[in-house]
Amino acid sequence: MKLTILDDSPGVLRFRIDETSVNFVNAIRRIATNSIKSIAIDSITFYENSSAIFDEYIAHRIGLVPILTPEGFGEKDEVIFKLDAEGPGTIYSEKLESNDKSVKVANGKIPIIKLAGGQKLRLEGKAIMGSGSSSAKFQPGLVTYKQLTDSSFEFYIESFGQMPALEIIEKTLSIITNNIKEVHKELK
Repeated sequence: MKLTILDDSPGVLRFRIDETSVNFVNAIRRIATNSIKSIAIDSITFYENSSAIFDEYIAHRIGLVPILTPEGFGEKDEVIFKLDAEGPGTIYSEKLESNDKSVKVANGKIPIIKLAGGQKLRLEGKAIMGSGSSSAKFQPGLVTYKQLTDSSFEFYIESFGQMPALEIIEKTLSIITNNIKEVHKELK
């Protein structure tokens, strides 16, 4: 197997793999999409919403806002995000205030809602660790590949902001390695 890096920036990683199978590259794509853990706002309590938009729609938008996933954040850890906003104006993700300084939104310029004059939105959201197999809001990025020849493939990984693109592939390969070790251990 031969690997060639084509582009390595914090948000995007492109590489080519030669002398491998479609089964292997598809395993990489599926694990990167479904098994890597990241943080997302999972449940929201609305205290006030005088906008014309339903609570569920706003909760869905907020759930898709990428949250930076710091090292050491565990599956049982929780972070509370608060939002208290009043119109007129567009309310952006930067208004989501975390009770943990190490956990914050990855991009503060994502529009959540546009409020008219006098409209208010006050809520609290609980962020937890999860994986893409439970909800797309936990997926750390877009992972695709194209087949160039029978045994050559080009990967494209674009981070949504929770972690750099290179970290996505590093965590993916770590999961594959651990799974292989577990199978090997069971066979002995």
